[in-house]
Amino acid sequence: GDRLGIWSPNCAEWALTQFATHKIGVILVNMNPSYRRTELDYAINKVSCRGLVMATSFKDSDYEAMLAELVPELAEHSIGAELQAARAPSLRHVIRIDGPASRGMLGFADLLAEPSSEELAQLAEIGSELQFDQAINIQFTSGTTGSPKGTMLTHHNIANNGYLTGVHMKFTPEDKCCICVPLFHCFGVVLATMCCLTHGSTQVMVERFDPLITLASIHKERCTVLHGVPTMFIAELNHPMFSLFDMSSLRTGIMAGALCPIELMRQVNEKMFMDITSVYGMTETSPGMTQT
Repeated sequence: GDRLGIWSPNCAEWALTQFATHKIGVILVNMNPSYRRTELDYAINKVSCRGLVMATSFKDSDYEAMLAELVPELAEHSIGAELQAARAPSLRHVIRIDGPASRGMLGFADLLAEPSSEELAQLAEIGSELQFDQAINIQFTSGTTGSPKGTMLTHHNIANNGYLTGVHMKFTPEDKCCICVPLFHCFGVVLATMCCLTHGSTQVMVERFDPLITLASIHKERCTVLHGVPTMFIAELNHPMFSLFDMSSLRTGIMAGALCPIELMRQVNEKMFMDITSVYGMTETSPGMTQT
């Protein structure tokens, strides 16, 4: 029932944190990597985050500086003890993905320790108490009509939605999905990560979208699936080095998130060898409610 925020671009630690929180009944709170301090303040306090897993920076955003401004108490905080912060009263722990424990923050790598038999027994006990209809993920809506709303999603929401999307796309353990859509969004965390998890497929993560890195990842890893919004596919098709990469391993993928022009879908089909599907819905439906 505790809330744990995650504020980071795509990375293995993101997925690991997602799976870990789901297994122990902690509600994962997805935070946009582009958040500024005011948005971080809003998200942490809106849903009373007890912990925060964060990267050090993203693009031109200095996460540590923004957090220090919101929680100056971190500077004098003893690592491992529970934090007491005036402007974030619910926050007790901060875990930094890239780097060792310092400045009042735990290091993510320091937590990757072999569990004791007592901890494994506790995990099994917690697991036996979890129900599929309990909330396990909070995602914020865009906030176009006011402040973003925290949408509460359940185990069943995200697992079933990812599973059924994969069924329609004929996912198997042989598939490799290139994930260049952001994990903080339902496109990444449900239609990519949960789709792969429920079918035993491989995730090939791109930290943040770059058409060249995406094309190179598909070529090198022989990806069979690629997700993206229309502008991502346009950037890939129009990249001057597109012809240097072998796209023949691709078979399917999702194009969604905006209007998908017929001509663009035709080009993706012909030049990237993909039978594209479109999945639409809302954050509240986590997210797919139609698929064509």
